[in-house]
Amino acid sequence: MKTDLRIIKTKEALRSALLSVLKQKPLESISVSELCRVAKVNRGTFYLHYETVIALFAEYFREITLDLDKAYMEPYRFVQELDLAKLNPKRIKIFSHFDKYQSFYSIVFSPNVPMQYYYELFDTIKGLMQRNQYPEEITRQNIQIELSASYSANAIIGLVLHWFRDGFKLTVDEMNIQLLNILSASRTIKSTKAPKQAGEN
Repeated sequence: MKTDLRIIKTKEALRSALLSVLKQKPLESISVSELCRVAKVNRGTFYLHYETVIALFAEYFREITLDLDKAYMEPYRFVQELDLAKLNPKRIKIFSHFDKYQSFYSIVFSPNVPMQYYYELFDTIKGLMQRNQYPEEITRQNIQIELSASYSANAIIGLVLHWFRDGFKLTVDEMNIQLLNILSASRTIKSTKAPKQAGEN
């Protein structure tokens, strides 16, 4: 069953207004009246779809995390274990996701908004990492799964944060290639520390 076009447009207007107001104040400080004024939607229409502003944010965030999950899982669609040497960079979709929701992530990474959105993003990506790691391999190397997932989640967020601060100058395809190169290099990086000379302690 198709959603009414008017409902789609109303929700898009409310989400756009929410992102705009979030640049100036935290979620908990945004009133329905203020949001409706920015969205040019009357309060009655708002309450047809949501009970609170937080409910609106929760629905939008849920949609984004579902898309993130789908993007992250794309390279695994036809294989059980990834072979980096054979992986086509175009199969990596996670940066396409961040590009699609640039407006939202610009809020998450803005120094003017509370860290709660960053933590919610971190927890979401960490959950993806935990779900898709190989427990046998991790435990065999005496690594705690949660710590490994946290490390990987922060690595992804770090790349996206740099991309954001750099004004998204690199294309999605270039970011895909960079990620693949980093993952491949991390398996072969050797110490750059000079070997000790004879007679050194």
